[in-house]
Amino acid sequence: MTITIYGGRDLGSAFASDIAATWGAYERFFAAHDLSPALVRDVALRALDRTAAWAPALASEIGVVADGAGLERWQVAALNARSEVLARFRAPVPGECSTVVHLPSSGPPVTIQTWDWNQGMSDVKLIWQYSPRPGWTVKTFTEFGVLAKVGVNSAGLGLHFNLLQHDADGKSDGVPVHLVARRILDEAATVEEAAEIARSAQVSASVALTVVTASEACTLELSPAGLARVPVGPDGFLLRTNHFLDPVLAQGERLGASDPDTYDRLHSLARRLPGLRSPRIADRAAALVEHREDGSALCCHPPADAPVHSQWETLIVIALDVHHHRLTFQDGSPCTTDPHAWIRF
Repeated sequence: MTITIYGGRDLGSAFASDIAATWGAYERFFAAHDLSPALVRDVALRALDRTAAWAPALASEIGVVADGAGLERWQVAALNARSEVLARFRAPVPGECSTVVHLPSSGPPVTIQTWDWNQGMSDVKLIWQYSPRPGWTVKTFTEFGVLAKVGVNSAGLGLHFNLLQHDADGKSDGVPVHLVARRILDEAATVEEAAEIARSAQVSASVALTVVTASEACTLELSPAGLARVPVGPDGFLLRTNHFLDPVLAQGERLGASDPDTYDRLHSLARRLPGLRSPRIADRAAALVEHREDGSALCCHPPADAPVHSQWETLIVIALDVHHHRLTFQDGSPCTTDPHAWIRF
C-alpha cells in the first residue's frame, strides 16, 4: 500500500515502476482469460477515444501518466478500462465487493466497503490525494495508473464502487466506469450532480456508484441499458453487493446467474445491521467477518486450488468520512484487521 499527496500529472513519473508493475499484473490477468494484447489494445483505444470526447482532461491525464511511467498510452488506458475489456469478452468474473452506507436520522453517515479482487493485485493499491482545481481536493483509493475508484472530496461527497454485470455489457464502446467515478469525485458536491455526470456518460460496462453526503445517499446503477437510482431504505441503510437492485435493470442481470454469492452477501449484510451502523469502524469491520463456508463471502479468500484468474481475495477494507474529508482503511480482509491499526488519511 502506498499513500501519497501528489498532483495527478506528476503521478506517472513519481510511481513509474509501480504503474509498470500494475500493468504487468493485468497483462498476466488478461492472458489468464485468454485475451490477446491486440484485443486488449483495441478495446483500450476505443475507450480512450470515448473518454476524449466526454472528458478531454481525463484522456489527456491518461496520456501524461503513460508518458511519465514509460508505457504506451493504450496500456494505461487499458488499466482504466479493465472492466470494459472484461465486459467486451464476457470474461467470467466472480462476485466482488460489499458496501454499506448508513444515513442515520441524526448524526453523520457511516460507511464501509471491502475491495475484493484478484490475489495477484495485492500490490497495486494506492491511496492518493490530489487537487483537480484550486480549492477542491479529492482523496481516493485506487490502483496505480487508474485515475480513481472509492473516494471522498472536500465538498463533502463520498463514493463507493461495486462492479455489476448486465447482458448489455460489452456490445458497444464506452467511457470507462472508473473514469465516471473520477469525474464525480472531481466535480460533484451533491447526489443530483453525481447523477447528472453519470447520466451524461455512455458506458459499455456496468457499475454501482454509491454516493453519500452528510444529508443524502443513493446508488447510481449505471449500465449500457440505462441509469437507475436506488434510494436509502426506510431504516437508513444502503446495502450493495454485485447485482442490480433496480427491477428494470435486474432483468438483464448476468453475474447472479453464475455466482449467487452476490445475493447471499446482500442477505448476510441485512442480518448484520447493528454492527454495521456502529460509529466505530472496528465494529463495522467485525460485522463483515463471514466466509463462504459460513454462508457468504463477505470476507473473501481464494481456495488453495483456485486457478490464477479465480483467486479472489478481500485486499482492503475502507470507510469514508464525508464530514472530515477522510478515508479510513486497513490492508487485508475483515478477519485480519487489527482494531487498533486503522489508518486515517
